[in-house]
Amino acid sequence: MMVWGGIAAFTSLRVLAQTESTTQRSGELNLRQGVTDISGQVYDLHMLMFSICVVIAVLVFGVMFYSIIRHRKSRGVKPAHFHENIKVEIAWTIIPFLILVFMAVPAAKTLIAMEDVSEPDMTVLVTGSQWKWHYQYMNSDVSFYSVMATQREQITNKFTKGENYLLEVDRPLVIPTGQKVRFLITSDDVIHSWWVPDFAIKKDANPGFINEVWTNVNEPGIYRGQCAELCGKDHGFMPVVVIAKTPDEYNAWMTEQESRVKQAKAEEQRLLAMSMSMDELMTLGEKVYNSTCAACHMPTGQGLPGVFPALKGSPMVLQDQQAHIEIVLNGKAGTAMQAFGKMLSLKDIAAVVTYERNAWGNNTGDIIQPKDVNAVATGTGI
Repeated sequence: MMVWGGIAAFTSLRVLAQTESTTQRSGELNLRQGVTDISGQVYDLHMLMFSICVVIAVLVFGVMFYSIIRHRKSRGVKPAHFHENIKVEIAWTIIPFLILVFMAVPAAKTLIAMEDVSEPDMTVLVTGSQWKWHYQYMNSDVSFYSVMATQREQITNKFTKGENYLLEVDRPLVIPTGQKVRFLITSDDVIHSWWVPDFAIKKDANPGFINEVWTNVNEPGIYRGQCAELCGKDHGFMPVVVIAKTPDEYNAWMTEQESRVKQAKAEEQRLLAMSMSMDELMTLGEKVYNSTCAACHMPTGQGLPGVFPALKGSPMVLQDQQAHIEIVLNGKAGTAMQAFGKMLSLKDIAAVVTYERNAWGNNTGDIIQPKDVNAVATGTGI
């Protein structure tokens, strides 16, 4: 029963995510077949269980309604009186037992296959954060955050909602087709859940723990999902987008990404030796603030009373420059303030801290340079 219960819980999920894959049809009501062998097994198992349930329902309700109609009181039928019929007791014990065994065997086989993460061709570390995903390719230096790209104007009904409303990101995860990809799934803060219906993957991301799951995508395409665990106020704005490319296309993409990482590291070193003007920092800082901070602290910097602190007039922002940089870099444990050290560059952090210390009437006149952020990050002080 526990084995069947696990599969039943999976198959009962509403299919909320949309995908460009050929398996998705407009108005689809049934479980989708997906694009992996495992998702195909889950679909076949779902249809087997559904068929068994339909047959049982037809037989049980058929006998029930036949008995009600055929032996109704208006026909003068006298009810039979009998107790402790051993044959009936044995029948209604043995038959359900055999049905459950018949259901449990294929369910257990499918669950065992879903949990077999041995001998992967590549591994990706997936980390959930409020409210975005971080992907780290374990065999390279490539890593990045994937953040929802749907415009706020669509959410507030100022613009027409797009085809993939709430299911589009700035940087999708890219994996190769025809290869076994293992995902190590964890969280930086609260419990999230990484869910891609076309892969038959739904695995919780628990802080302090690592869960494993895998996929082997047969068809190139774009596959969409989302966080399936209530994780905070922006839970509904945490989509997953995976692009499956052919091995040759994937290798070309990975080469390009590794080149970008090298260029970014070289740029970071260059920035440590340069000084940006107040105008440059404020322009960039406003852009970074609106894309990463405004959702919580509000575009006006006034925050949400009792939920997110105001930056306008904040003692830390006005007085403690090092603490300001540290909290942007490392976040604050036990609060919704997350760490942006892995998400933003030294230049971006310098710009947004400068902006926050000089916007909305704060006017401290402080100019934070990338070298100042690097000094705090490395523990050498400003």
